[in-house]
Amino acid sequence: MSGNGGPTPTRFALVTETPGQASPALPPQIAEIAAGYAFNGPALEFGAAVLDNTAYKDAKVKIPLAVMNRHGLVAGATGTGKTKTLQLMAEQLVEQGVPVFLADIKGDLSGMASPGVANDKITARANDIGEEWLPTAYATEFYSLGGQGKGIPIRASVSMFGPTLLSKCLGLNDTQESSLGLVFHYADSKGLWLDTIEDLRAVISFLTSEEGKADLKDLGGLSSATAGVILRELVNFSAQGADAFFGLPEYDTSDLLRTAPDGRGLVSMLELPAVQDRPQLFSTFLMWLLADLFHDLPEVGDLDKPKLVFFFDEAHLLFNDASKDFLNQIQQTVRLIRSKGIGIFFVTQSPKDVPADVLAQLGNRVQHALRAFTPDDAKALRDAIRTYPNTAYDMEKLLTSLGIGEAVITVLSERGAPTPVAWTRMRAPESLMAPSPDALLDQAVVASPLAAKYATAVERESALEMLGKQAQARTAEEKAAQVEAENAKVRAAAAAAAEKERLAAEKQAAKDAAAAQKAAERDRVAAEKKAASEPGMVESVVKSSAFKSMLRSAGTVLGREITRSIFGTSRRR
Repeated sequence: MSGNGGPTPTRFALVTETPGQASPALPPQIAEIAAGYAFNGPALEFGAAVLDNTAYKDAKVKIPLAVMNRHGLVAGATGTGKTKTLQLMAEQLVEQGVPVFLADIKGDLSGMASPGVANDKITARANDIGEEWLPTAYATEFYSLGGQGKGIPIRASVSMFGPTLLSKCLGLNDTQESSLGLVFHYADSKGLWLDTIEDLRAVISFLTSEEGKADLKDLGGLSSATAGVILRELVNFSAQGADAFFGLPEYDTSDLLRTAPDGRGLVSMLELPAVQDRPQLFSTFLMWLLADLFHDLPEVGDLDKPKLVFFFDEAHLLFNDASKDFLNQIQQTVRLIRSKGIGIFFVTQSPKDVPADVLAQLGNRVQHALRAFTPDDAKALRDAIRTYPNTAYDMEKLLTSLGIGEAVITVLSERGAPTPVAWTRMRAPESLMAPSPDALLDQAVVASPLAAKYATAVERESALEMLGKQAQARTAEEKAAQVEAENAKVRAAAAAAAEKERLAAEKQAAKDAAAAQKAAERDRVAAEKKAASEPGMVESVVKSSAFKSMLRSAGTVLGREITRSIFGTSRRR
C-alpha cells in the first residue's frame, strides 16, 4: 500500500467570486446545466460546462455519490482522455471514503500512488474551470494476476472460477462448454478439488478412461473428441502462463472493501501489462472478481455512498466472442450487484462495444470524442447520440470535435432522473498522470499487510493428487489381485500334483496288490498242482530203494527165522 505519507490535503476548492461582486448572467443552456447538476448531497466533480468553447466556472458538472452504484460508461476513441477520467473519478471516490478497483492495462494508472507534478497545462486547466489543483498521492494496493508482474498475487481456484468463465477464456463453443460443465459437476460430486489447470486436465483424462466412462454413464458421458478439444485448449492456455493464475491461496474479494486508517478509501490496482497479449484472460478474471463479490455480499439497497466502485477498462475485450450464457451472466451481475452496494463503470472506445442489454443499465455516461472515419463509425456515432437525452448541442458535430480532456456527460440525479447533457471541460487528476517508479511499487508490495496472506502459493491434495492416489491404490489392488491369482494358480497346481501323485500311488498300490494277489494265487495253484502230482511221505518211503532193501533184508532174516523155527535148524555161531 502506498501514498504520499503526509496529511490528507484539502480537496479542490471552488474559485469563489469576490464578495459583493455579482455573477455574470449565464446563457440559458448553461443555466439549465448548472441547475440540473446542483445536487444537495456529496458529489464527484468532473469539471465545468462548456458552450461555444467557453468554460463556465459557475456551471459545475458533477455526479452524486449516491448514484455511483447505478453503473456507468466512460467511452471515447484512443487518446481522448478516458484513462484520466477514471483516474479523476477514483481520486474523488477515495477522498470520500469509497474503495475503488482499477485494472491498469497500460501501466500508467500506477501514478495514483504518487503526487502529481504541476505544469503550465494543469495550471491553465485549473484556472479555466475554476478549481484549485493540489498534488496528491493515494493509498494504493498493487496486485498482479498470479504474481506475473509487480504486485500481490491474485489467484482463484479452477473450481471457484467455474466452467462458464473458463469456457470464455478457452474460446469453447456451446457443446464444449456444456461438456466442461459436466466435468465440473462430476468433480464436485466426487469431492475432487480443481485448484489448478493440472487438476482439471487430470479429471478430464480420467473421465475418458474406461473406469471414468463407467462413472459418467448415468450423466450422458463425455465425448472423447470434445474432451480432446478441451485438453488441447488447456495445454495452450497453460503455455500462455495461465497456470500461475489458478491455485491457492484464493483471493478473498472482501479485501477490496477496505479503507485506509485515515478514513479514505483504498485504491486496489491490478497491474496487467504482463498479460496484455491475453485480453480474454484478464477481462474474464475481472468478471470473476465481480461474480465473487456478488455471491458473497448481502443485499443493502441504495446507500448514501457505494461500498466499492469497479472500473472495467478495455471492456470490449470482455464481450468479444462471448457465449450467450456468458453474456447472460454479465447482464445478471450488472443488474443485481447494484443492490449489493457495488458500482461498475465500463471503460471502452465506443458504446457499441457493450451489449444493448448491459448498456441499458448504465445510467451514467461520460463520452469523450468519437471518430467517424468509416460508415460503421458513422452508424455507431448516430446510435450513441440516440442514447442521450434531448439537448441544444449539435451532438454529431460535438462528439467528433471534442478536445482531449473534454467529454459529453449525462448522469442520474439524486432523484434518479437523467441530468441535462453537458459538454464538460474535465479537471486534471491530482495524482501523477504517468506510471509511478518501480521502486515505489516494490516498496508498496513489501509493506502491504496482504503480502503475508497471498504472496506464497499453497499446495493441497486436490484432484491431481487424489486421482493419482486412487490410481496407485487401484494399481496396488490389481497387483495384489495378480499376486493372489498367481498364488492361487501355484496352490491349485500343487494340489493337482498332489492329487495326481495320490491317484498314481493308489493306482500303483492297487496294481501291486493285484499283482501280489495274482502271484499268491499262482503259487497256491502251483502248490496244489505240485501237491497233487507228488506221492505221500509213506508212499515215498515205501517206494524208496532203501525201504525196499530193508524189506528184503528183513524178509530174508524173517524167512530164515521162520525156516529155522519150522525146520529146527539154526546156524550156530
